[in-house]
Amino acid sequence: MKQQIVLIFDGDCSFCSSCVDWVEENLPSPPQAVPFQHADLEGYGLSLEEARSQVWLLTPAEHFGGAAAVSALLRSQPGASYRFLGWLLQAPPLSWLADGVYWVVSKLRHVLPGGTPACRR
Repeated sequence: MKQQIVLIFDGDCSFCSSCVDWVEENLPSPPQAVPFQHADLEGYGLSLEEARSQVWLLTPAEHFGGAAAVSALLRSQPGASYRFLGWLLQAPPLSWLADGVYWVVSKLRHVLPGGTPACRR
């Protein structure tokens, strides 16, 4: 696996791309963002189905998918407020809520702001 933090996302989805744009513009330490369509998935240890199923945050030590990727991304930031929010999102019962929200958003991303019919899974 690569040695830096990498965010793998659906580059064909406008909603996902808009979220990545927000991350790159607003987080103090954004990861390298790579659409799964252009990523060396085998080199990252991901299957095509895994990459299609959810966003992934890959660190040298671990892979985080879905809501856990969002939590890990926040925990990787230099600011204490981001890290605190990331720790909150990984702790039950908030982690259960985050998983549910991620699932709903992933199913409805084609109708959310920035979404297009290509965002359907």
